[in-house]
Amino acid sequence: MNWPTTGKINVAIDGPAGAGKSTVARKVAEKLGYIYVDTGAMYRTVTLKAIRAGADMENAEALADIAGRVDIRLVPEAGGQKVFMDGEDVTDPIRAQDVTRLVSQVAAVPDIRSVLVRLQQDIARERGVVMDGRDIGTNVLPDAEVKVFMTASVRIRAERRWKELKDKEPNVTVESLMEAIAERDKSDSEREASPLRQAEDAVLLDTSEMTADEAADRIVELCRQALEV
Repeated sequence: MNWPTTGKINVAIDGPAGAGKSTVARKVAEKLGYIYVDTGAMYRTVTLKAIRAGADMENAEALADIAGRVDIRLVPEAGGQKVFMDGEDVTDPIRAQDVTRLVSQVAAVPDIRSVLVRLQQDIARERGVVMDGRDIGTNVLPDAEVKVFMTASVRIRAERRWKELKDKEPNVTVESLMEAIAERDKSDSEREASPLRQAEDAVLLDTSEMTADEAADRIVELCRQALEV
């Protein structure tokens, strides 16, 4: 498929933890020749920085200060992106369970969201971006031409996450992941700052019975339709 070099659009993909957003968004960006931005990796990086600094996770001011000082770089590579924190490659460390357990709490701090949302909007200013997260279509890129809200059952999401973690964290179980995902769904949906919700103009995409390639193809088709308007 030949995509135009001008008139590029922005694509916002939202959804709960473990819905497969990052995997699908990477595939969509590759098919379109667009830039992929994993906003969740940014919040995870701030969380990792806070953990290493021994920060009080109840102290919003201290967490916001860390977010304002940390240097986060997202570097595209074949099949995804590398994440750098103050020059260190933290692509793998930010996916550890201790980070996963705390990232929702960190992401709920309004001042942290303000810092990272500005950065995300700067990246998308030239368009041609596929961005995934929890408030992209509602808050970060409300004018995105294509908005998708991806979801799947809690068990399916837990099984997908288990497959990602089983080699690195052999003690993790599907059941424990189901509990953690359900808890994060609740936290993300009830937080005061930019809660997880489907944008009114977003297309709902349940991927419980879909492969990542099938989900990506569906989103690419939505983009094709948007580009033809």
